[in-house]
Amino acid sequence: MELKNVEIIKIGELRTLANDFRVIEFVVKTDDKDYPQLLSLQSTGDNAENVLKYNKVGQRVDVSVNLRGREWTSPEGVVKYFNTIEAWRVMKAGSDFKPKEVLVEEESDLPF
Repeated sequence: MELKNVEIIKIGELRTLANDFRVIEFVVKTDDKDYPQLLSLQSTGDNAENVLKYNKVGQRVDVSVNLRGREWTSPEGVVKYFNTIEAWRVMKAGSDFKPKEVLVEEESDLPF
């Protein structure tokens, strides 16, 4: 899923959790004139460091996200559900990102 031309409103602190797992949360604002939305996103691993390294508050970006959900049961047996919007790519708005092509060598029956 893609969020196009959204504005970064806030960038949180880079946190390191168990086993050197890195996570950062940041907030973007959509451009809907009548109902702009503030969306809390998170990035993990190397992507978390890249959010800090290459982005600033006020910058317009395109964000590729995955929606994540999980179930949790409290010690009292109450079941709750949590959702996360995982940003796996954050780029300057309008960037024309094209993944590198993977070249596959064709099989040949030549001896060299």
